[in-house]
Amino acid sequence: MYIPAHFAARDQALLQGFIAANAFGLLLSGGGADLIGSHIPFLLEREDGGPGRLVCHLAAANPQAAALDGADVLCVFQGPHGYISPRWYAKKPAVPTWNYMAVHAYGRATVIRDATRLRGIVDRLSKVYEPEEGGWRLDDEPDNFVDAMLRGIVGVEIAISRLEGKFKLSQNRPADIALVAAALRKEGGEDNLRLADAMERATPKR
Repeated sequence: MYIPAHFAARDQALLQGFIAANAFGLLLSGGGADLIGSHIPFLLEREDGGPGRLVCHLAAANPQAAALDGADVLCVFQGPHGYISPRWYAKKPAVPTWNYMAVHAYGRATVIRDATRLRGIVDRLSKVYEPEEGGWRLDDEPDNFVDAMLRGIVGVEIAISRLEGKFKLSQNRPADIALVAAALRKEGGEDNLRLADAMERATPKR
């Protein structure tokens, strides 16, 4: 990923937290005409001192699954993003741009077909998104249904070798950050509001 120095995010814990908060990502593998991607939710397993592991699952019928074992992969995670108008800058001339937050995780994939481990992946994913009280639970489903479902998926574990973060939040125009954040709040919308929050957090304190 092209990352000018102004926009580089290097703190590993920050990047891991970003992945956990924006866990629906893009899994890319292959190359050339064989490049393929899948949009899927991930689990991040953190390790002391290391970048950690990503865990997910794919449909067994997904052609990406057939060539994943031992493959080098890229996982892309995106946060809030939005159009930035030059009208919002104090200093002109200026051109339009796009502010955004993204993290790339690189690593090597291992395919998991063991039913017990697959069940654990599905169970853990559901517990992230289901309410603790009254939520859907895998253990509540009939065994024959669960067994059939597990035969239809493969798990994927990715040992992360490198994390890259690009948080493009107008750091190259510090005098305009407050103006742009205010304009985004006026525009409204979830992404614009989250982007404004991120810009204000990234503003150097005086």
